[in-house]
Amino acid sequence: MTAPYLSVFLGFALLGGAHGAASAAGDALRGQALYQSKCTSCHSIDYNGVGPAHQGLFDRKAGGRPDYTYSPALQSSSIVWTEKTLDKWLTNPEKFIPGQKMGIMVPSAKDRADLIAYLEQETAGK
Repeated sequence: MTAPYLSVFLGFALLGGAHGAASAAGDALRGQALYQSKCTSCHSIDYNGVGPAHQGLFDRKAGGRPDYTYSPALQSSSIVWTEKTLDKWLTNPEKFIPGQKMGIMVPSAKDRADLIAYLEQETAGK
């Protein structure tokens, strides 16, 4: 690669890597749009709805919000929410914790990564 082309290539690579809403695991900006379209009919970051609020989600025991009524299956699980456990949960909640009550799956690995990146960004410190 000649010097001018190398400079252009490196410039594009740096610009792509500097995108503020993207993390190594997923794109939080895209995750926000997915959250709005797939999750907000039942969930919110800040308040309970049909599903529990997501504030303080990471490193919290599944079924651990005292102000929400979870399924017995979720309450009795030993799962703690991390990127890895959320990915398994979103892939197939019923397979991950049989008897739970969430009715949707997110089959796309990219969509799951983007949703998790958004949730990490949005719930940090809450």
